[in-house]
Amino acid sequence: MATRPVVVSHTGERGTCDNRRNLSDEQLRKIAATGGVIGIGFWDVAVCGSDASAIARAIGHAVQVAGVDHVALGSDFDGAINAPFDVTGLPLVTQALQERAFSDAEIDKIMGGNVMRLLHQMLP
Repeated sequence: MATRPVVVSHTGERGTCDNRRNLSDEQLRKIAATGGVIGIGFWDVAVCGSDASAIARAIGHAVQVAGVDHVALGSDFDGAINAPFDVTGLPLVTQALQERAFSDAEIDKIMGGNVMRLLHQMLP
């Protein structure tokens, strides 16, 4: 039904963390088909873990299903969740992505490039 890109800013995916709150592979593909972006959360219910490795695992699955141009961070550092670290821990996510063999260009997209691209495309 969407005619513009869909953004799901704070979520997880069922491929590595199967629960009702997280998105199915079909939902990931449909969001990507709109040109949208999926922001992977940093909390246990989103990624079934409490460290950067769990976050990178969830990101990896989302990239495998939706494509690297459609995945981003969905940290939720507003205090509503218990994140495993604050913003100073983002290098841990970068390192975990490197350990999963993501290229620098792919990491750039995930760490903010995809959201910036979408905002530049869609905002007046």
